[in-house]
Amino acid sequence: MLHATEVLGAETYDVSGNFVGRVKELFIEPADQPNRVARILLGRGKFRPLVARFDQVSFVGPGTIKLNVDERVLLPYEPNEAWLAVRKDLLDQQIIDTDGRKVVRVNDIDLAEERANGTMEMRVTQVDVGLRGAVRRLLEGMVSPGAIRRIQKNLPPKTIKWEFVNLIEPDPMRRVKLRMTSQKLEKLHPADLADIMEDLSPAERDAIISSVDAETAAEALAELDARLQAQIVEKMDPEKAADILEEMSPDEAADVLGDLSPEASQDVLAEMPRAEAQEVRELLRFEENTAGGLMNTEFVFVGEDAVVEEVISWMKSLETDPEHTDTVFLIDKDAALSGAVAVGRLLMSSTGQKMNELKSELLLSVKATVEEGEVLELFDKYNLRSLAVVDEQRRPIGAITVDDVVSRLRQA
Repeated sequence: MLHATEVLGAETYDVSGNFVGRVKELFIEPADQPNRVARILLGRGKFRPLVARFDQVSFVGPGTIKLNVDERVLLPYEPNEAWLAVRKDLLDQQIIDTDGRKVVRVNDIDLAEERANGTMEMRVTQVDVGLRGAVRRLLEGMVSPGAIRRIQKNLPPKTIKWEFVNLIEPDPMRRVKLRMTSQKLEKLHPADLADIMEDLSPAERDAIISSVDAETAAEALAELDARLQAQIVEKMDPEKAADILEEMSPDEAADVLGDLSPEASQDVLAEMPRAEAQEVRELLRFEENTAGGLMNTEFVFVGEDAVVEEVISWMKSLETDPEHTDTVFLIDKDAALSGAVAVGRLLMSSTGQKMNELKSELLLSVKATVEEGEVLELFDKYNLRSLAVVDEQRRPIGAITVDDVVSRLRQA
């Protein structure tokens, strides 16, 4: 096992034993093989830097590299943005540990040596984010590699496997050239991704949102506090912002747009499909600290005489999020709220039962103008999972869930 700090600065000799130069940089080509050191940058005084390919290396050790070719066949260095530079892009940089779900700083890189067909390849195996790597960096060039290894032997290791590393690259063009995958980020829980984003700079947050799909971006955005939500969306192209907000529930989208400037809000709404935009505009009419400001217009309601099997079949065809649907509201022939049925009770019902036979004895609702304090009291007093919001004719126009209440309490 080698460390990047032991290879950077190493003296390099060609096949005839002639000194070629010292290692200035190690390059990975993510588009080819994501963990192989593909190029080695060699510098010597005022001479133009040269580049050795991985298949031109015969030996690698702490402080020394030997080549299997003559110096004259090495090509002069030409910058390539598709290469990932170990010293420039990784050492001392912030990365995302997708396994530990946090942002860390890289102190060193661990390299495994692989011999094949007379060549010696270096493979990145893990990044060092602990005290061992910090000590190596501190003593680099001052103490021999052997002495550093003896010193660090008693220090606790703290590393992250390369497979769990996600780089933060603010430049969108460079992200494309590096073919940086966002799959690791998309597998994180939205709350964890939001926590990570809070530890990043504005440019890095924008890079994360831009690199993941719209659904992941929407879920993570919903977990951030209102201030950061507004900062991120304000900087977005309206079309991109609209794509993300379409993936959010109408009430979440309305909360985000409500914190933007009127001009920015209108620009985003203009890019949203008409139906979704109209839903959000309706919610924006309500004051934030009211039942209308808390409610979601995506809720399930059916006629009170509907049969259970029909309702279950119909609900399966809906695009509503099942995790946020725990209550089915009932309406009478005048479309007024007449009851509520817990989804759990619906699933435990007998064949042929009508919905009004399953409804709860307690029927609560609020009007959109009711202050949020009264709403919170109702949830607390009756241990509610959801609460219907009705208009002047008692027709349901939205629903408030316990998730909405918790989110509002967290923001308080």
